[in-house]
Amino acid sequence: MKVLGIETSCDETAISLIEAKGNIFSLKLKIISNLVASQIKIHQKYGGIVPSLAKREHSKNLPILYQKIFSQSSFSFPTSHLLPQIIAVTVGPGLSPCLWEGINFAKKISKNLKIPIVGVNHLEGHFFSVFLKKPLPKFPLVVLIISGGHTLLVFSRKPFNYKILGETKDDAIGEAFDKIGRMLEFSYPAGVQIEKLAKKGKANIDFPSPMINQKNYDFSYAGLKTAVLYHLKKHFKTKRSQNFFLKESFIISEEEKANICASFQKAAFEVLIQKTLRAAKEFKAKSVVVCGGVAANEFLKKEFKNQQKKILPQTKIFFPKKEFSTDNAAMIALSGYFHRNKTRKRLIAKPNLKI
Repeated sequence: MKVLGIETSCDETAISLIEAKGNIFSLKLKIISNLVASQIKIHQKYGGIVPSLAKREHSKNLPILYQKIFSQSSFSFPTSHLLPQIIAVTVGPGLSPCLWEGINFAKKISKNLKIPIVGVNHLEGHFFSVFLKKPLPKFPLVVLIISGGHTLLVFSRKPFNYKILGETKDDAIGEAFDKIGRMLEFSYPAGVQIEKLAKKGKANIDFPSPMINQKNYDFSYAGLKTAVLYHLKKHFKTKRSQNFFLKESFIISEEEKANICASFQKAAFEVLIQKTLRAAKEFKAKSVVVCGGVAANEFLKKEFKNQQKKILPQTKIFFPKKEFSTDNAAMIALSGYFHRNKTRKRLIAKPNLKI
């Protein structure tokens, strides 16, 4: 079955065409095309996502990506060997104006080509991003979803069955990276820059890992963010900032910035790793899945695997390919394939949708 995936939950416009057969245990998959139009440069000068601008870019980019895949104008009939049997589109969670752009675009294609649509949960899409490569994880499993908008720990005893074990009480981890990045005058988004600089530094600052000793599976990053700010105020002089969003900035050498990045990154990830592996042990998981944009961080992967070998050597850990960690439409298409019997004539945006 060929599936057309459409993803517009935030600031990435993405369309993908996949061909899949089998079930979640015996999946055979071919990614025919997977296109993403990034909006990072547009939102950088604002220090974050501007929903109205993101909506405008989705409206502009969706027809362009569609045409690139099918080499035809929007909504026209693709050649028979590329014609999808269903359309999968993200309905939530995400920014409402952005979600509606994807949904309305999918509806137009559906009407013109007489193809049914299935609405996809973006969070479940991230989980299925690890199924875009082999080997496949085994159930029961624990899923850690980490991105700019989400920090979520989930237990899945069997396919399509989810129990939320814990989530962030304030900032998502991706948000924390961006806020620390702003303090250090990095451009948005700051995750890649912090990871790159952290490789040159030493984790020699004792920043806290909030809630790490609590028996629950929740997370918090507001305290870590505050600890970094207090460290900067205590140890570094300020100057008038060149950054539009800051009145003052700190006079810090590259070496000192690298140490702060390394120390922050270590503290931020330690609680994720410990609680995820503890949950896997408690619920006797055969697999651990780590997905979402932050899962692309190489230091996180290395630390996760090192601790997993010591604590849970019999449990396998799965990360998506780097290209599928961030928002993409291939994971949405695959999720749509798994839910192909749940097509709907009426779809609405669900900005606060839970997994």
